[in-house]
Amino acid sequence: MTGGAFERSSLHPREWPEFAYKYNVPGLFIQDDIDLSRLLSVSASARFDAHNKLGAHVSPRVSALVRGSGWNTRVSVGSGFFAPSPLTDATEAAGLSRLLLIKPVKAELGRSASVDVTRTMGPVSLTATGFHYRVKNPLVLNRAKYIFQNLSEPTITQGLEAIGTYRRSPFSVTATYTYVRSHEGVGAARADVPLTPRHSAGFVGVWENPEQGRIGIEAYYTGRQLLEDNPYRLWSKPYFLFGGLVEKRITEHLRLFLNAENLADFRQTDWEPLTRPFRSVDGRWTVDAWGPLDGRVVNGGLRLQF
Repeated sequence: MTGGAFERSSLHPREWPEFAYKYNVPGLFIQDDIDLSRLLSVSASARFDAHNKLGAHVSPRVSALVRGSGWNTRVSVGSGFFAPSPLTDATEAAGLSRLLLIKPVKAELGRSASVDVTRTMGPVSLTATGFHYRVKNPLVLNRAKYIFQNLSEPTITQGLEAIGTYRRSPFSVTATYTYVRSHEGVGAARADVPLTPRHSAGFVGVWENPEQGRIGIEAYYTGRQLLEDNPYRLWSKPYFLFGGLVEKRITEHLRLFLNAENLADFRQTDWEPLTRPFRSVDGRWTVDAWGPLDGRVVNGGLRLQF
């Protein structure tokens, strides 16, 4: 499947200021859901966008859902496009005054495919999802020179997500694990996408009694992340976060609660300074945040229900 044909494929640097704030994209979206049998249904959709600077793009998507005894399986494929924009998380932090655009930029064209399988066995539900995304002409920010540019090689992201839940009153437990491998760059410079951990996991457990209250615990793991333009380290530290919630019902309409986050008091500043030893090309004096900055947080209060 393709991202569709378009009249123009790029935007010249001199058009960038006007494009950043003055553009219109009328579009048309069509979707149809078909039940082929009791066990199989198909959903097909297409989006047409007429961009006033980048021309016309067609983005199709098809998915199929297979249902069985305690099993659900969904397969999806699709494509789309994303118009270049100078407004990103990185430029929001550093500003646009130093941002350079020295070559024409193209729209990003994406393709995606995913498969997820869900198995339900009484109070237990298990879901596994595999995904693959490919972005052609990825528009990235060169932090060393503070230049926006398209890369000649695609950004590829693939991975697996697993979710397990157990629900039997008064208990509910949810556990998650995500593996993501995301690569971008050209030639020898090709590497992991910055601030994208390969491994992450979470656990949430709750005991709840409507007449008494509830108690919850949570734990999250974030694996190491590749850092960009950080003078102190190339990779972040992996870390765990722990928290909990206690809520007590006082009356029919009044509840008292105590909530705690990051009980282990993990802070990025325990491993490196937040302030850079010298100013970066984009003008910033601080490094990127790859972990918590505020440490342990405990709060409590009263909850009124009407």
